[in-house]
Amino acid sequence: MFMSTSSPERMTRMNRFNSTVPDDEYLADSDVLFYLSDAVTQLLEHKEEYTQFGVIRYFAEYFSSVKNSNHVLFREYNYIRATPHNRASFIRVFWRCYRQIGKSGDSLSVLEYRSLLQLLCPDFPLATVQSAARIVLMDDAADCLMSFSDFLYALQLQFYYPEFLDSVLVIYQDLLAGKSPNTVIVPTSTSVEQLPSVAAEENDKEKQPQDGVEPSTLAQCVDALCDRFKRSHPPRSCMREVLEQTNRVSYYSFLLSLAKHESINQAIGALPSAAEFLMDPEMDQELDKLIAQISVSPGSNSSGSAVVGLKEVQRRASPRRNIHHRRKMEVESDGSTEETDSSEN
Repeated sequence: MFMSTSSPERMTRMNRFNSTVPDDEYLADSDVLFYLSDAVTQLLEHKEEYTQFGVIRYFAEYFSSVKNSNHVLFREYNYIRATPHNRASFIRVFWRCYRQIGKSGDSLSVLEYRSLLQLLCPDFPLATVQSAARIVLMDDAADCLMSFSDFLYALQLQFYYPEFLDSVLVIYQDLLAGKSPNTVIVPTSTSVEQLPSVAAEENDKEKQPQDGVEPSTLAQCVDALCDRFKRSHPPRSCMREVLEQTNRVSYYSFLLSLAKHESINQAIGALPSAAEFLMDPEMDQELDKLIAQISVSPGSNSSGSAVVGLKEVQRRASPRRNIHHRRKMEVESDGSTEETDSSEN
């Protein structure tokens, strides 16, 4: 049986105002030391660029960019996935940069989505994109086109909870093979009971089509996994609701339902609801400013005017912007750079 608990992210936010939490525990939960270490590393690697306007200002802008979620732009994959905040920030940046794809109704392939992701994170792996595509396409016809909203909600689930999903896949495969997953037995839990014997499962397997597993059995295993899982996982109430709505569940049908569930959105806090997915007033306002800058210079080259506007936005961006990546973006991106740079406001 699932038990409602607060998400680790919510508990971390609450810890800031709880004086009873030990300092070392709060520092570990909030990843402050991780960001401080990265800030110092970047300062040392790019000291000629950053020290010209002062170390104090550099640290202030670095942590301001972390707070505003602009810090993940053009960073390496290991960095953008290092903390829950980084993961949520990258998903939101990707949405803001390429929201127009959703508004235009275009559908793209796996490789096209990967190209867009690599404009923001040059070493973003193909495997992660393919895993998100399998959720949308139910592990079938991986070369099919996907809408922007379907892909992004699936990517959000896959990118934010990869460790948990990997563990669920192992459980699902064991259940499908008629095994009792080890994760069902949790020493610290007094409420989790052992699943039926392997022999009984084998008999059930012979009677039932192999297009999935019993939702109640998977729910019991997932609940036991949550009891001992040290990383972030989807809300238990959300997973219970999804599993209660079907008589038979496959791994990818379970993930697809989770990806579309509003509770996942609320728990992660990166994307708007489906009803507001194409709306971003702040971004639209910034785009209007850029268009206005182009239109007031009838004798100038339009693309040149756009670049001037974009550079102005860049000056207000995160202090941690790798020069190599920035120049690479300016050369490779062109049209998509307008949204990318505008998103940093």
